Amino acid sequence: MGILEGKRILVTGVITDSSIAYHVARLCQEQGAEVVLTGYGRLSLVERIAQRLPGDAPPVLELDVTDNEHLDSLADRIREHVDGIDGVVHSIGYTPKEALGGNFLNTEWEDVATAVHTSTFSLKSLTTAVLPLMKDGGSVVAMDFDNSVSYPVYDWMGVAKAGLTSTARYLARYVGEHNIRVNLVSAGPLRTMAARSIPGFDELADSWPQRAPLGWDTTNPEPAARAVVALLSDWFPATTGEIVHVDGGFHSTGA
Repeated sequence: MGILEGKRILVTGVITDSSIAYHVARLCQEQGAEVVLTGYGRLSLVERIAQRLPGDAPPVLELDVTDNEHLDSLADRIREHVDGIDGVVHSIGYTPKEALGGNFLNTEWEDVATAVHTSTFSLKSLTTAVLPLMKDGGSVVAMDFDNSVSYPVYDWMGVAKAGLTSTARYLARYVGEHNIRVNLVSAGPLRTMAARSIPGFDELADSWPQRAPLGWDTTNPEPAARAVVALLSDWFPATTGEIVHVDGGFHSTGA
């Protein structure tokens, strides 16, 4: 019996089989959960990737987290497949290229607003959209990136992630009365499709394997995915508003 036996988990952010979210969905199935996926844009691509999961191919629902109509209808669309959910994985982030790559001082508010809406506010939007389905409580886990310091090229996405960290804390405060936990997994840099869209990503990632006490494999999403699954399980019943760093220890070191 797996640690998610009988649970129903909503996983966002599957794009390719290199996505952290894909490996979360895979591990969720292997640990006994029933999975529902969401996708944005090319749903047919997400549906093909879903076929590669070890269990039955999960349903894929369209979700643009900046679209109120999508959010308002999400709970009803999920109910067509499961009668409730026990866990939510927020693996969503987007920043226009004008807000990345060293352009920090010249970025316009419209691009910053897009980054914050998609990458930060969406954690609150997604959670409140599915709240009616979490009547027995549950766990919300979001993918984060260490924002205690600045990094080259990450720019306004770093600001958006700092906002995500704070949003998770406040969300934990307000949904705790529903017995819902909200936690973050702060993973080291991984060479996913999303990462490839960051100009100068190599400059950010290349120092990680050398500085992390445990080393760091930028091609392996499994450690981060395992942490997400652990937080979705009942093994952390009194943990909320927390950040679990899965980065080889990089965040704990100085120069």
